[in-house]
Amino acid sequence: MGKIRKIIFNKRFLKRSMFFIVFVLLMIGVVIHNADNTIREATKGKLYTQVDSIPKNRVGLLLGTSQYLKDGRINLYFQYRVEAAVALFKAGKIDFILISGDNSTKENDEPTDFKKALIALGIPADRIYLDYAGFRTLDSVIRAREVFGLTQMAIISQAFHNERAIYIAQKKGIKAVGFNAKDVDKYIGLKTRIRERFARVKVFWDLTFGVKPKFLGEKIEIR
Repeated sequence: MGKIRKIIFNKRFLKRSMFFIVFVLLMIGVVIHNADNTIREATKGKLYTQVDSIPKNRVGLLLGTSQYLKDGRINLYFQYRVEAAVALFKAGKIDFILISGDNSTKENDEPTDFKKALIALGIPADRIYLDYAGFRTLDSVIRAREVFGLTQMAIISQAFHNERAIYIAQKKGIKAVGFNAKDVDKYIGLKTRIRERFARVKVFWDLTFGVKPKFLGEKIEIR
């Protein structure tokens, strides 16, 4: 009899555990969906794919990423962002490029890597400014205002990244539009797209609790 009761108890426990797991997963799904939908709706009409149609901005904020993948191949996110920034500059849609990226290790200097690539494609060095403390998109956007004094700018990255950056900019009193760099193949970029869903949820956490950039520092004038 005791054995039967134990089996019944285990079945009930398993059933309740499965119900709880499914409930938690559903709630996570709802949160992710709402965060994604809110950011998409708030940034409609702010993204551009054609150089001719994007409004002129004095500064373009180029968001960083690693130049190479772990296997040594070129990171297409990097390559396409460089090409997009060059296209904007040569079309006269921006006068300066502010590169914001991670420079936390000797092996990873995103701003300098981007600068070298831009200069190689004809962008004058004196039109490029570097932000070495853009460890996260939040840091890059807030530092653009607090350190570099920008209240208006064009953000340069892939569309999914631009949406999130523009949303943060709006909440920080910055008038921003995004110029979408070419995206990578959906299968190659699957891991990035999954990570982006959680990054969008993190945006609301950061904004709600007033998370600050890791570093700010002295003012730098772009001129």
